[in-house]
This record gives sequence, structure tokens and C-alpha cells, in this order.
Amino acid sequence: SVSPSPPAIRVRPLTCTETRRGDRQVVHSLGDGTVHVSAARHDATFGFSAVFDAGASQEAVFEGSGMRQLVELAIDGFSCTVFAFGQTGSGKTYTLMGPLAQSETRPAAPGLLGLMQRSFACLLEQSRSRSSDLALSASYLEIYNEQVRDLLSPGPPCALPLRWSKTRGFYVENQLSVDFESLEAIADLLLQARSQTQGLGHCCGPRGRDEAGQSITPPTRVPQPGACPSKQGTLCFVDLAGSERVKETGSSGELSVEANNINRSLLALGHCISLLAKPRGKRTHIPYRDSKLTRLLARSLGGSGITLMVACISPSSHCLSETLSTLHYASRARRVTTRP
Repeated sequence: SVSPSPPAIRVRPLTCTETRRGDRQVVHSLGDGTVHVSAARHDATFGFSAVFDAGASQEAVFEGSGMRQLVELAIDGFSCTVFAFGQTGSGKTYTLMGPLAQSETRPAAPGLLGLMQRSFACLLEQSRSRSSDLALSASYLEIYNEQVRDLLSPGPPCALPLRWSKTRGFYVENQLSVDFESLEAIADLLLQARSQTQGLGHCCGPRGRDEAGQSITPPTRVPQPGACPSKQGTLCFVDLAGSERVKETGSSGELSVEANNINRSLLALGHCISLLAKPRGKRTHIPYRDSKLTRLLARSLGGSGITLMVACISPSSHCLSETLSTLHYASRARRVTTRP
């Protein structure tokens, strides 16, 4: 039994709105993988594999989090997952994707590219340097109101059934997979998929809350010489929806239904992580079936996969409650072990 990649913490800068409002910075990186939270009635220090402060570049997060090693493990045939967790506006989507290009004539600056694009570049580089044939394909899913939707299928996205088999575990039936051979091709897929997302948006944070979980998975099929069977690894990225409480989103009507479904999904995920963090001899049944999200992440969380959590937090005193919640969540996740 080995531990997955321990959680990494990323602290974003204070926003202009927070500065004008007079928010204090209550989160500080102490170095050596520790982060300190200091506020009235709160004084706590947390330790992780890596802590990236507001000045950390996208490249520093890619190299320091162990993402490059995760890409190489996926090429070697392992099932690898990266998921970003935190409240809305904490920097999850920026960390995973960076600022997506608005059009072909306005590409994102290379230095701002996120973990996904950097991982794809690493995959393509490895495919060119290795003598074996490396075929890459991608899929993109969204979970919205407990419905799994394929964002790469032509036409309006429709709900797909989630199945289970002894050999594959939980999987999405009729999921579309698209081959790609260049960064331009995968960037086009990302833009296409993002235009199909159903997240309605709330007034909490600088951008709306998105889907309960989204992933893009490039399976790598590496034919081996002789009679050896081919290997197939996966690299899955999950952008979780904001973790804040429903009352703090200002949601009502359809937005309130969306927020409640998101929080039930994240609560189920947190419950599974709490149970998985217990010693194997003391574990009870792990309720993966409580939500579509936990079913799809079952293999990543406690099965045969390797998982990296990137927990994104705000340093603002206004976000103290959610920041502490995220840090405690990540602390539980670091105790989970899998058998890759």
C-alpha cells in the first residue's frame, strides 16, 4: 500500500474587491509545506506536501505539486487523477486551465497555462521521445444536478447513464472519446466543452459556480513489443464546484436547487474521504453510490489509482470559515491510501 500524491495547497492573492473592502490577510505560507491561519479566535498551522503562495507561477505549481511525475505514471499505465477543491473564486479553474483563449486570434499567454495544458504538452513530448507508439484521446464530462453530461458530443449535451461492471468499475455509457495529436487540437476541445457547461452562476465570488465535477481524460495506449498486451493509462482532471454553503451563495429558485445538489455531492465526497482516511482495519462500508461524483471518483479515491488534490484557498479574512473548511478537508484527504 502506498500513499497517493499528498494534497497541495494554493493561496491566491487578495482581490481588488477584497482590498477595497478592507479585508485582512489571515493566511500565510511559512515554508516547508506549512500554512498558518491567524485571526480572532483562530490560530492554526497545517502541513502539506507543498504550499504555493500568491507569488507562485503556474509553472511552479506544475513542477512542485508532482504533476510531471503523475503524467509519467499515466503513460506507464496507471490511473491518475487530479482534482481541485475550494470555494468559488479561490482559483480552482485558473490552476487547472489558466485563462482559456477567447478565440484563435487571442490565445492565452504561455506562462499562464494551467496544469491541464502543461500536462498535455508533457504527454505530447513523451509521445515523440519514446520509441513506442503513444495514442492520445480525450473525453470531457460534466455533472450537473446529478446528471452526467458529455460535453464533446455534437448537439446539446444530454444525460448519459452511469454503469458498473466488475472489470471497469463505474463508467459512463456511450461516452465520446476524441483522438488528438497537438496542443491546438486539445485547446479547441477545451473551448468547445467549456461553451457547453450548464453551471448557472451565483453571486458568491468573482465568477459563477460551475459544474459539480468536470474531467478530461486522455487515455494513453502504449503497444508493447512482442506478444505483450498493450497498456492503457488515464489522466483525469476534476474541477469541483465551489464548496461554500448555500446561504452564502445568495441563491434562490433554480439556482438554489443547483447549489443544494452541488453541496450534497461534495458532502458525499467528504464523507467518503473521511471513511477512507481511517486505518483499513477500522473502515466501514464506503458509500460511493451516494452521488454520481463519488461513483466516478471511486477508483481514484480509494481503489487502484493515484490521486493528487490541489486545495485552493483565499487569504481574505472575509473567507476565513471556508478557508478553514478547505484546509481541514485536505488534511483528511492526505491520510487516504490506495493500492496503485
